[in-house]
Amino acid sequence: MDKKEFKPYVPAVSDLKELSFKAVSLGVLMAVVLGAANAYLGMKAGLTVAATFPAAVVAMAALRALRGNILEENIARTTASVGEALVAGAIFTIPAFVISGVWDTLHYWESTLIMLIGGLLGVLFVTILRRSMVEEADLPFPESVAAAEIVKAGQGGQSGASAVFGSMGIAALWELFKNSNGIHLIKDYSNTFISLWESKIEFLKTKLAFGGGFLAETPAASPALTGVGFIVGIRVASILFSGAVIGWLVMVPLGIFMNPSLSQFLDGNSWKDIANEVWYKQIRPFAVGTMIVAAFYTLYNLKDSLFAGITKAVKDLQAKKDNEKKVTRLEIDLDFKKVAITILITAIPLFILYNYFAQSIPGAFLLTIIMIVLGFLFAAVAGYLVGLVGSSNNPISGLTLSSLLIAAILLVIIGVTGNNGVMAVLGVAGVVCTSAGIAGDMTQDLKVGHILGGTPWKMEIAEIIGVIFAALILVFPMMAMDEVYHIGSPELPAPQAGLMALMSQGIVGGDMSWPLVIAGIFFAIGLIMIKSPSPMLIAVGMYLPFHSTFAIFIGGILRWFLEIVLKKNKSSEEQIVKAENKGVLISSGLIAGEALMAVILAFVFLGEKLYDITNIFNGVKVSYFKYFAMSVLGVENPSAIIGLLVFIVLIYMLVYLPLKSSKNK
Repeated sequence: MDKKEFKPYVPAVSDLKELSFKAVSLGVLMAVVLGAANAYLGMKAGLTVAATFPAAVVAMAALRALRGNILEENIARTTASVGEALVAGAIFTIPAFVISGVWDTLHYWESTLIMLIGGLLGVLFVTILRRSMVEEADLPFPESVAAAEIVKAGQGGQSGASAVFGSMGIAALWELFKNSNGIHLIKDYSNTFISLWESKIEFLKTKLAFGGGFLAETPAASPALTGVGFIVGIRVASILFSGAVIGWLVMVPLGIFMNPSLSQFLDGNSWKDIANEVWYKQIRPFAVGTMIVAAFYTLYNLKDSLFAGITKAVKDLQAKKDNEKKVTRLEIDLDFKKVAITILITAIPLFILYNYFAQSIPGAFLLTIIMIVLGFLFAAVAGYLVGLVGSSNNPISGLTLSSLLIAAILLVIIGVTGNNGVMAVLGVAGVVCTSAGIAGDMTQDLKVGHILGGTPWKMEIAEIIGVIFAALILVFPMMAMDEVYHIGSPELPAPQAGLMALMSQGIVGGDMSWPLVIAGIFFAIGLIMIKSPSPMLIAVGMYLPFHSTFAIFIGGILRWFLEIVLKKNKSSEEQIVKAENKGVLISSGLIAGEALMAVILAFVFLGEKLYDITNIFNGVKVSYFKYFAMSVLGVENPSAIIGLLVFIVLIYMLVYLPLKSSKNK
């Protein structure tokens, strides 16, 4: 369609209130809440979900009560989605400081500065790129168009808020009763070790006995993970689960069978313990090797989009210089010269941060240059890719890994190694990742605003405000979750951060399980040679706990089943879209509800731990929540059977309710 034919929902001549205090305040509040929820989800499942949809719904519901208009809703949604984008970059990199061992716990000021500098640079880079990215007719912007349609539909009185808040309440209540840190009534999942037959083989003239088996687990009783599976769909969920099958049901048994000496560890341990140890110490490094190749293969497949994004950025710079004509409010960005000066000013604290990490002025100067150049480059790429595949599928971890490798190799060349080198490399990765995350999210938000008729410079200001508040606050829930759930544990595996930690340690620190990593590299090459879909997702599935990927797979199956029923009923395209949107909104609520309750419980139990607020039950110290379950409810051992009943509720919520919604006029 010709650009001249485009007409925004709110015309350029409109003087509706836009950058108001209530809109920005609501946006900041949602940014913190949704950011904290996505921090938990990202470290638990290795995936984050775009906050644009729930933010749009909540903004409509809240501002309708406050007599806000559609442009104020747009500002609130824009500000809110910053939290998810910023924390997506943060949880892919900052936990690596803990996993690598250079930090014992998360450090507030260093983490905040990484998020703040990276987020601000992301906003400034996209401000320069906005016109070419957002107004490019060839880019479909699938999530932006969907979000804009939800907002438009909401002007008729139906916002979908009941679906989001209702599912949030159910998921939050479920998380409260789960055994992780809640009332200790429901067990999240069940597992058992299934022994297989013993056999003997002669190896180098010595007879060896092979025994062992595999660890069988049920899916996690997690509304959030099931909701993730529903949103990403059966294809992505299946590929992810195939990695879990390869890792847990093929490679873990092989690791046990081919190491007969592991049986000596049975004194004081079980086969279940040994299986978990094999996965943690052998399979995960193997998966990291696969992720390395998969990340670069993903970028290679996107090379055309990458170069197109860079070309558009360069052309846009020249076009802005040549454009002296009068423009409407829909074409006004923040002043270009001031943006460029701010980028240069931001490089100063960036240099100070890198010097603090590297303890090397030449190294800090080199890293600052790398960050500015790669940051702008990857901002263009991230924005362009969001226009193609949406924010939820933006491969920022691959972009980050590229910057990490470049920085690591250059630091080794100039002699910056050891813990300081590891911290410096992870600092580069953190700033690049948060910058790319914000760049992709902001491009998506600006496209929604472009469709609705928002003013670009006001949305850019809202993004900056959102970044500042989110960066200052979101480290606290991450610190609480680390203290209670422990980053790098099966509860919070943080797969992308594990990859960054292993790579920085291996190249700069000289500590890497190279045989396993190299084997994983060749495994990825084999997957590529047979044209396997998404080696990266397969590797992430191998890296994550089996019960987590199993729950995501169940969510994908529910989405697939819903689509089959809709087709069988010969539903119209409008009915299919209506049902799927209903399911996505419910899933968003499930994710937010469970994740937010997990964050709240983390703070509650951190407080109990710090102030020793506990009870004595049968001579054992337990939290008040668990004391309540044990003494009042009479429950000492949570039930896995009750846990699995959640899937009956989820079938009702994610299949029946969307089907019912599609039939309503």
